[in-house]
Amino acid sequence: MTFPLRLLPLLALLGGCERAAFAIANLPAHLGRAGVVRDVSYGSKPWQKLDIYQPANAGERPRGTIVFFYGGRWTTGARGDYGFVGEAFARKGFNTVIPDYSKYPQVRFPTFVEDGARALAWVHDHIGEYQGDPARIHVAGHSAGAHIGALLTADKHYLAAYNKTPSQVIASFAGLAGPYDFTPDEPDLMDMFGPPKRYPAMQVTTFIDGHEPPMLLLWGDKDTTVRRFNLDKLQSRIEAKGGQAGAIIYPGLTHVGIIGALTWINTGGQPVVDDMERFFKDSGSVR
Repeated sequence: MTFPLRLLPLLALLGGCERAAFAIANLPAHLGRAGVVRDVSYGSKPWQKLDIYQPANAGERPRGTIVFFYGGRWTTGARGDYGFVGEAFARKGFNTVIPDYSKYPQVRFPTFVEDGARALAWVHDHIGEYQGDPARIHVAGHSAGAHIGALLTADKHYLAAYNKTPSQVIASFAGLAGPYDFTPDEPDLMDMFGPPKRYPAMQVTTFIDGHEPPMLLLWGDKDTTVRRFNLDKLQSRIEAKGGQAGAIIYPGLTHVGIIGALTWINTGGQPVVDDMERFFKDSGSVR
């Protein structure tokens, strides 16, 4: 299972220059349409920081919040590269929180998921200070970040470390191209998640009991990096347990293209942002 470092379709046009692609994708964020509070500490470690994007001219009324975990094969990525996500959802009226988290090989599973739990608990405790409604916190992620977000939604023990439950904290979860049910088959992934007896602990399907917050699973049918069986197995497991799960398959989108659809460029014109917005607003508040 291979996760490419290239994250945006523009890279093909820019000769593989990843930094240039991120710079173009983030132009709206740099132009200041959304207000940004940067470098907020959610823990004591140097990497335990997050950025908060807020809608412009949104007033003081409490608003919904999206906590977005970026991808990068659990080895790469930085919150500053994903301002385009904060901008996209700020334009829809949401606060958007983008945390950093620890990565392999400095750490192994489940440390990066534990960082995610700490960040999510911080948001639940403090988002009211940023005109956010703690009853309307939605979790989202792409690729490895979708895996982290889905585990936080399904495996109750992560938030239990902060005396919280997923149903108390998370109104809903939306995952883009998440590897929810794979078995590590490459040396670094086997080291990251192993030994094999521990694999069930990193598979989201292990923890489904039907009481999870609603989930929306998104995938592009040209994705050769994270295969569709991950979505199908998770959706089937949730439905078999009586839970709430929906899925949207986007024609023509690759693994990179589905996160590229959140940029202002969105050359394929796929309504990924609109679909997520509709789902988050329909799922309402925590139960």
